[in-house]
Amino acid sequence: MKVSIYLPTLKQLQYLVALRDHGHFGRAAEACFVTQSTLSAGLRELETLIGVTLVERTRRVVRFTPLGERIADKARRVLREADELGDLARAAGRPLSGEMRMSVIPTIAPFMLPRILPRLRADYPDLKLYLREEPSGAACEGLHNGRSDCVLLALPYACGEVASAPLFEDAMFVAYPQSDPAPPGEMVAASDIDENRLLLLEDGHCLKEHALAACNRPELRAEATMLGTSLHTIVQMVDNGLGVTILPEMAIKAGILQHTSVAARPLAADNPTRTIALVWRRASPRERDFQLLAQVLAAAA
Repeated sequence: MKVSIYLPTLKQLQYLVALRDHGHFGRAAEACFVTQSTLSAGLRELETLIGVTLVERTRRVVRFTPLGERIADKARRVLREADELGDLARAAGRPLSGEMRMSVIPTIAPFMLPRILPRLRADYPDLKLYLREEPSGAACEGLHNGRSDCVLLALPYACGEVASAPLFEDAMFVAYPQSDPAPPGEMVAASDIDENRLLLLEDGHCLKEHALAACNRPELRAEATMLGTSLHTIVQMVDNGLGVTILPEMAIKAGILQHTSVAARPLAADNPTRTIALVWRRASPRERDFQLLAQVLAAAA
């Protein structure tokens, strides 16, 4: 006697993962481009299929059962591997063609993307590059759960089990109001930075950690004022005489100091740079594409 085995569909798994990510039926449905009733019905079909309750539903809260948590984690891996089936086919075709999802951290995106995107469009018109700007932690999480295919970020950063291609070194500069006394020499020593006036990005931005590591002054971590949400905001604060900051060279070359009264000089320190790199999941079937993309990014930058 032949036994019929009913397996969950990829669409049902997608609904489950979306609900796990958003914690709300409406937002999960929007992320899946379906109605809330369609998503809810798909999840009930999934629960009926496997014979267990995955989600406890109340008016205010969506709560996953312990087994639901485990199945959602497994579903995420299944969806990622399903995506890689398409990656295998694309990798066998023309280089840098088809869809690619790349996350870029905020201290790189506005300064590097305007230079690299025109070249990518011109040289690889069949590449559909979907971009997401997000902090390093969220970008690496998205890479491992399959939300993105690769990440443009700054190293060192603990991004998990990834392959990487360094693109170039991005030097650190000390930016200060032009009304301040000019530092002696062509560079600013880390020891000359006033910890009581140092403005840095808020937690979650790896540039803050790179800047503090470059200075190698433990007291800066305790005394620095960390309240900027973006480099542009920090520059405006410096321009208003509220302190000094540390900027990457790419931001200065992109003109972040234009129309301000802020000057900048290179930071003199043991490790005054961050490494801009492209990273992707190890053993990805599109590794050849990512290596080629890294070459194009390095040349354009």
